[in-house]
Parts: sequence; C-alpha cells; structure tokens
Amino acid sequence: MATAAGPQEAEAACLQSFELYESESRFYIFGTNSDKTLWRLLKIDRSETPELDIDECSTIYTQTGYQELLEGLDADHRSTGGLKFVTKFYGIIGFVKFLGPFYMLIITELRKIGEIFDHPVYHVTKTSMVELANSKYRSSFLCSKDENRYKKILNTLDLRKDFFFSYSYPIMRSLQKNLSDPQEGWSLYETTFVWNEFLTRRIRICLRSTLWTVPLVYGFFKQDKFVISGKDVMFTLIARRSRHYAGTRYLKRGVNKKGRVANDVETEQIVYEAVPRPTEVSSVVQNRGSIPLFWSQDTSKLHIKPDIILHEKDKNYEATKLHFENLRKRYGNPIIILNLIKTRERRESILRRAFDKAIRIINEFDSEENHLRFLHWDLHKNSQGKPTNVLDVLLKVAFRALRLTDFFYCQVAPPSGSETAHWPALLNSHDPYCCDESNSDISQEDISGSSDSSGNGTAEDKAETSELPQLKPPIFQKGVLRTNCIDCLDRTNVAQYAYGLAALGHQLHALGCVESPELGLGAPLAHQLMHFYERMGDTLAVQYSGSAAHNKIFSAKRGHLKLFIRSQEFFRTLQRHYSNACIDANKQAAINLFLGYFQPEQGNPALWELESSSEEHNNEPLDHTGDSAMPRVHSDGSLLCVSNTSIPGDTNELLNGAEPDVSNELQSPQVELENEISPTFESEMSNSRYTPTVSHNHIHHVPNSEIDDCNGSGDSNFLDLEWLSNSGISSDERSIAASTPDAHLSTENVIGGIIPETMESQVDEVQDEKLPDHFVQWVNDGDTFWF
Repeated sequence: MATAAGPQEAEAACLQSFELYESESRFYIFGTNSDKTLWRLLKIDRSETPELDIDECSTIYTQTGYQELLEGLDADHRSTGGLKFVTKFYGIIGFVKFLGPFYMLIITELRKIGEIFDHPVYHVTKTSMVELANSKYRSSFLCSKDENRYKKILNTLDLRKDFFFSYSYPIMRSLQKNLSDPQEGWSLYETTFVWNEFLTRRIRICLRSTLWTVPLVYGFFKQDKFVISGKDVMFTLIARRSRHYAGTRYLKRGVNKKGRVANDVETEQIVYEAVPRPTEVSSVVQNRGSIPLFWSQDTSKLHIKPDIILHEKDKNYEATKLHFENLRKRYGNPIIILNLIKTRERRESILRRAFDKAIRIINEFDSEENHLRFLHWDLHKNSQGKPTNVLDVLLKVAFRALRLTDFFYCQVAPPSGSETAHWPALLNSHDPYCCDESNSDISQEDISGSSDSSGNGTAEDKAETSELPQLKPPIFQKGVLRTNCIDCLDRTNVAQYAYGLAALGHQLHALGCVESPELGLGAPLAHQLMHFYERMGDTLAVQYSGSAAHNKIFSAKRGHLKLFIRSQEFFRTLQRHYSNACIDANKQAAINLFLGYFQPEQGNPALWELESSSEEHNNEPLDHTGDSAMPRVHSDGSLLCVSNTSIPGDTNELLNGAEPDVSNELQSPQVELENEISPTFESEMSNSRYTPTVSHNHIHHVPNSEIDDCNGSGDSNFLDLEWLSNSGISSDERSIAASTPDAHLSTENVIGGIIPETMESQVDEVQDEKLPDHFVQWVNDGDTFWF
C-alpha cells in the first residue's frame, strides 16, 4: 500500500468526504480530500466501553492503497460477515452519550451557500445519529424509555436550520483575526462561536487532532454580489451566536456569574471585489447581547408580556464587569454601548436605570482608557410621529461610533502554488489592536466626512500602478459597538443595519469603489443592505424567540400601509408568544444536551424530572425573601385571567442546565478548556419549568416618581445629545414627535397596556378600515381573546 509524499500529506489535512463501513467489532471511516486522491483511516471500537475508543491510522493512502486496504479489511472480517458499507457523509459533528452507548452525529447532506476567498462555506441540510454499539454489546439501556426520550429531545434541535461551516476557512472567527492572528486546529474549537465544541471534545482529546470533525457555527450567513460603479463587489453578512449561556428568549435572560450574556451575537460584514484573485478586503464587526444584569422573566401561557424581575445578588456588578472585560479581550477598546430600551415604560425603565448605574460604577473604578462609552436612547419614543426618522439618528450615531472603532481594511497576497489552500495572507501586518497610528492615513477629524479616510486612490489611480497594487497600510478595527434593547432582536436589528450602512460606505471607499464614504438612506445600495439585515434579523429572532422580527421601521421605510404593518406585527407577536409558552422548554432542553450544559447520569434526576423556573437561569438558586430580588415590574398584557394553578405536562417540565464544566478525565494536557461543564450538577443546575405569573396583589409597582427620573430621551458620554436630536429632523417633526401618539406602535406594545390617547388614535385608524368593532377592541385593548 503506497503512502503519500510530504507535500501531499499537507494537502490531505483537509478531509472533506467520508465513507463509513462497519464490521461486527468496529466501525471504519475513510476520509479523503476534495479530489479523492489521498485517504486516511479512522477505527472506532463497537464494544460497550465507558469511554470512546478511537484510533487513527498514521498512514496516508493513495487511491490504489485505499482500494487494497478496503479489500484486506473485508477479508479480515469475513468470518463474522465481512465489511459492510453504511453511508457516505461529510463530517463528524461529534459524539454523545446518554445512559447507554455512544452515538456519532454526522453530516449526510450539505449545500454550498458561499465562499470567502475561494474557501467554500456550507450549510448543513441533513444529519444522522449512528449508534456505535453492535448487537452483541448492545446495552439494556438502548431500548429503555429514558434513553429513547433523550434521543428524541436532542433531535428537536434541528441542525438543518442555520448551522454552517467551512472545511478550510475558520468561519467561527472574524476576518481581521484570521488574517492578523492565524490559528488552526484545537484552538479554533475553543472559540465562543463553535457550537459542537463539547460534542467533539472526546474525539479531539483521543486523537489530538481536528481532522475528522467540522466546527459548526449557528446563526446566519448570506452572500451576494453588488454592482457598484461598474464593479462586482462581493458582500457577505455573517451572524455568529455564542455557545455560552445559550438558549431561548424567556429561559435565558441577562448575564450569568461568569459574565456571559444571553443572545450574544457577533455580526460581521465582509466586502471585497468579486474577481478571481481580489487583493483588497474589508470587514467590520459589531455585537448584540442581553442587558448584562441579573434579571429574568417567568414564562407564562397567560401573559404576552411577563413581569421583569431584577435581582440584586450582584450589587458590585462583578458579572457585568466580567462581561465587558470579555468583550475587551475579543475586540479591544473602546466598548461602545448603544442601549435602546424605553425610558417611560414600567417594565423597561427599571433595567435602564440599573444598567446606567452599573456602567457609571464600572467606569468610576476603571482606568480612563477602559471607560465604557454609552448612549441610552429611547428608540420607541423617538420613532413617534415618523418612525423612519430614527434611521437618520441611528446613522449619525453609527458614524460617530465608527470614528472611534475604525473598521478593518488590508491588502492580501495572491496565492501561489501550495499556498492556495491557505490563501489569503495579510500584507504589511501590524498588531490588530495596537497598529501604528503614524502609519495610517485614516482621517480622525470625522469618519463621516468625505475625505479619503483610508489614503486610497481612485480606480483610475490604481490603473496607473504596476501589476501588483501599491502597498498601503492596513486599518484595524479597535473596539466594538454593542447594541441592545430588551430582547436584542427588533430595535437592535434596526440599529445594526444603520451601523452596517455607515460602515459599508467606508469599506467601499477604502476599496476604491466609491468616491465618498457616505451612503445615504435613499441610495439603492441602502435598500439592498436593508434586505440583508432584515433577513438576518428574522433568522436570529426565530432562533431566540420563535417568530420573525418586528420590522415596523423597515416596513415603514418601504412605504407599506399602516394596517399591513400593524397586522404583521400583531400576528408575529402571537406567534412569538405561542413559541415562548409552548415550545421553548423542549428547545432549551435540546440545547442543554447539545452544548453539554446537562449530562445524563445513572442515579441522578432525569432532565424532565427536575423542576425549574426561568428566574434561576443564572446558575444559582434565588432566595425569594428579603432583599434578594427587586420587585417585579408588571405589564398588563394578560391574555386570560391569572390563575395560580400549575400548568401540567411533562414536555414543559424540562431542565435548563447550568453552565457546563470540564470533567477531569477529559482535560487535555495541551489545552486548558474553559470551565463550562459541571460533572456534579446538583448544586449549580438551574431549572426551567413554566410558572404562571403571580397574582396582581403580589406585585409591587415601580413608583411613578422613579419612572419620571427617566423623562429624557437619552444620555451619553461620547456624543452630544442636542447635536443628535437635530439629526435630519426638522423642528416641526420634533414637535410632532413630542405630542403625537405613535400610529405605528408594534403589536407588542398594542397588547401590553397603552396610554388612552394612543388607543383612541389607533381606534380611529382601524375604524377607518371598517373592521368589526370586536376586532378593533381586541387589537387595541389586548385584554382577552373572547368578549
């Protein structure tokens, strides 16, 4: 059997296609490269052992050697039935064990959804779970009710929806990190955004290798070409969801004690010219995440807007500080916070005040260099009158934030020979967070100006240069814009679009595609970009909350009728409520198994036997007496009369596990794995049953005097609010915004207790459509389904 030469061995490192064969005692997996010229062999023991028994053959086989090996293995096992072909597949997702044998999760179908510098990106379209134990060693647990139930729970996490990967490009890292700090192998799986890190841990430790597995990213990927000034420009939008403190809307809120926040998503947009070998590239990254305080909401079938409970168990804001330190390690300084929650609404205002207090306390005891920049800006209040005006304001905020963080731009070396597989490579590299400012031509006066902020020439200038473009210094993004509302979904997505639009103009300008870095909201490219961000927002909203995003402002920008917008918002609210109340517990349980937050063990309570409440998702039991929690902030969004009866049904009594910790036997001597999976979960395991909202006489409202403290529309330490308030809004429009109820209120607010003046305005609008009176009352009062 022939082996491959040295250069071929490097090429074979990227296995992209696999064949699974079985004998009575072993599974054999043959992995090959893209053109099927070189092969590797993996052996998996099928006897029932407490740990995974995997062995990798060190020999690299040619096509002929592979055929000979296959025939030899068949002959070796002929006495027990020979070697049988099982399936072809495209990567190992990982290995999981419940109460019985191990199972191997594999990708059996995929679809190419794009590429980054000739590195294909794939979407998972079909998966399979293969039981490793054979009939001889099959455990009695295999047919047990509990074993089958765990398998069923795990299968409710649909890997065909929004999971993607690349064999050769580290899609879990931003382009700036990949070019300025290249990494490969084990370290890539330890990143925040690889969802199958836990499932692949056993095989990676056994083999000290990552050749056989694919790192899955969960979120959003969309790519398309834009035609700009006669040039084809490739635009890619990526959203990466964090695997830490991950879950569904009401079951994961706020921050945990390790500084991880719920719904933590990194958004990156990449731009380069769509030619065979582009030499320049630009990207920009922004972040969204839950308000980093200890707060929760009870999941309720009875209330569309459950009470918000703010817990006082971290009076020194240590977890909040840890969160921002984590962001600083990821992105550098400055951290810019754009907080879009309401200032006058009872449920949200208490979080607004607490968040502002936390930021100021953290800044007080931190160095000036590490001070958090913030803007508290009530998007809802400022969208009254003409909702699309908020885009003008957010665009101005985006320009100012972009001035502080910059964006990433560099030239890349074209591939040659064996370097093709690792292309691109950064030219004239500098430290990503400490690049020499004296070597950069970027203007610091105002990045929203029309000057050439990157020092780039025009396309005509480039034509006069030699075959290779003139070497220009790279620009590195230093810091990040972090945006949040209550759920980091609807309002947050609008703000992220504005930042993406501001950045896109500068990216295209740096690439020499446009003369001015400013892109207006009326530009055709702005409408194309809006479609990208709207799709991303809908996808992330479905993943976290169960419905598409509330796109009121985008719909208004397109000129949709008010009734159409309100109808769409209304039914999305109902869809979201149904998902949160009836589906999310099962979804959370599947996530807990997949990520290793909960690991079944004989003698310990089963997943579905543990009672829980969404209040306890911060991994510590909460004391409901004394000063452990602040009063609930109540919403009047009841669908039915409140009842104290528990809601039956085993499917709703599923565990929301604690943050996982690494068991000792799985520790690698070479890599220090993060303490995320606890082998003894009794003390820290959080729970997730559905708990009806408590009756009204147990709820303490926030005094009106406290809410009046938030009567301003915003507060900031990095921009002038008076300057911001004059952003493209005439004095007449500002007057209307201050006195006229919002005719475009989302259904979330329609259902959840609205001031009488607003209701009257809405009743008039809907009655103009000649709809039945009971429907008008239902939409505007939001009290019950039946009258």
